[in-house]
Amino acid sequence: MTAAPQTEQADFTVLVLAKAPVAGRAKTRLGADVGHDAAARVAAAALLDTLEAATTAVGAERCVLALEGDLAEGVAGPEIQAALTGWTVVPQDQGEFDARLVRAHDDAGAGVVVQVAMDTPQVTPALLAGAAAPVLAGEADAVLGPAPDGGWWVLARRAPEVARALRGVPMSTPTTYADTRAALEAAGHRVVDTDTLMDVDTTHEADTVAAAAPGTRFARTWTSVRGAR
Repeated sequence: MTAAPQTEQADFTVLVLAKAPVAGRAKTRLGADVGHDAAARVAAAALLDTLEAATTAVGAERCVLALEGDLAEGVAGPEIQAALTGWTVVPQDQGEFDARLVRAHDDAGAGVVVQVAMDTPQVTPALLAGAAAPVLAGEADAVLGPAPDGGWWVLARRAPEVARALRGVPMSTPTTYADTRAALEAAGHRVVDTDTLMDVDTTHEADTVAAAAPGTRFARTWTSVRGAR
């Protein structure tokens, strides 16, 4: 993974929402095609890539993981735990994903926060910093990164109350990006876009992302999974 130099004075926090990479619980759409054990291996690799990008971008002390599930039950648990050294780890709230997003942003606290999931293993420190930049400059209250499937892969916000506009927004639909942007704007927030990035839920998306980011753990793991089929 291409890494940007870590700044000495990190001025934003990275929030990652993730599931423990447990077979049958993580990457279930991918698991339907390649098997749930293989999908859990891919999920673990994607999570490790994401944790590395976040740590490199801002330092572990400015990183928060909102976790669903138990890492001890999943693939690469000890390696993931080691990668989380210095991180703040909080459990995800119960309920629908929109409510869990709002709670995770509340847990992440004040200041500029850049929130991603574990579905974009090609993310880099530079992309995270780019999402934060308009908020840090006072040009926006929120920054959204569209995904080609109609969703979004990143939300940067200036304060927790900005993310509260997400409550009630349907997630994981072809119009999630448009609905999220509309909800943020209806709440009076200034919204701008950042880079479009593909998230990984299907074999086609996994093939595309692995080809675009061949140096990632995700790409190496996906290549192994593909070769075993």
